[in-house]
Amino acid sequence: MTIHRNPTRSVHVGAIGIGSDFPIAVQSMTATHTQNIDATVEQVNSLQQAGADIVRIAVDSEKDALALVEIRRQTSANLSVDLQENYRLAELVAPYVDKIRYNPGHLYHHEKHRPWQEKVAFIVSVAREHDCALRVGVNCGSIDPNKKSEFNPTDEIGPILASGLEHCEYLEQLGFTRFVVSMKDSDPTTVVHINQEFARLRPDIPLHLGVTEAGLPPEGIIKTRIAFEQLLGRGIGDTIRVSLTVPNARKPEEIQAGREIIDDIRNGRLRSVVALDPNKLNIISCPSCSRVENEAFVELAQEVKTMTDYAKDYAITIAVMGCRVNGPGETDDADLGLWCGPNRVNLKRGSESLGAFTYDEILSKLRFELDQLIESKNKK
Repeated sequence: MTIHRNPTRSVHVGAIGIGSDFPIAVQSMTATHTQNIDATVEQVNSLQQAGADIVRIAVDSEKDALALVEIRRQTSANLSVDLQENYRLAELVAPYVDKIRYNPGHLYHHEKHRPWQEKVAFIVSVAREHDCALRVGVNCGSIDPNKKSEFNPTDEIGPILASGLEHCEYLEQLGFTRFVVSMKDSDPTTVVHINQEFARLRPDIPLHLGVTEAGLPPEGIIKTRIAFEQLLGRGIGDTIRVSLTVPNARKPEEIQAGREIIDDIRNGRLRSVVALDPNKLNIISCPSCSRVENEAFVELAQEVKTMTDYAKDYAITIAVMGCRVNGPGETDDADLGLWCGPNRVNLKRGSESLGAFTYDEILSKLRFELDQLIESKNKK
């Protein structure tokens, strides 16, 4: 059988095309520190050799941007760059990449006196000048506060969808159509619903699919498969990423998993359940990337998974995040959340901070809070 794709326009990214006229592109992101040029080049090339159509690199500083110059010289991979708060870095990296990803929810951090429209117009001018595509990447845990305030706090989909649609409209007002959109959440059911709705409203725009903070394999692959089978199986989606919490040497597993999922869907081998069991423990963790300040994060995520096995029959969500950029916001919706700094791990109960602890201390602190949470559930 074949996957009958929804017709979407073509967006060229380096040597490949994204859209319904092209095969579904599979991509990944480096987890090395960008300024470690040798390690980053090695990972970019290993991902390319594993079959990555696009490899994304995070750039958070001018030093990262300078490193990118040499990284570009040493690889032929189609490169995307991930901008965070400092949108002006776009002009430094654009000559060396094929695609720029920006998050609407991060634009308000830098130069707060400037409206987001000015910042997007700047990014577009740079992309035009240097022949780059764009990705508008909206994540559940990092939505523009102004946009979020327009919706009921219980509405998980509305702010993400509205933000993405608003940016699409503005890009097109600028006469720029060489972009794709991603709308991600750690809940595969939410990912399905929001992308179905976006595809209904804007069927012409190519979609990048992913479940953010999918976590450790095999659970992370299962969560991603749940979303992809329901979306790709309906013709929705033009490029994908499987986000897994794995050590650097295992990052090519993201490409392998993505290709296997596409192949299974194409051949009718659908193996996932319709949704995650809402009565079971759910551990979410972000994929390791260059923003991680302590590589012990990956080991910690595995230790959390092992330690919390005794709570597997409780409807509790635990989030383990690897950096200060996404960690604080994207742990808010979890019952218990950890986000990792260079030397300490911040522990949260919902949006409430419980303090920062060393990597040696954090598991016992987490277990105490988990036991308290279980006890409160047993009393109900």
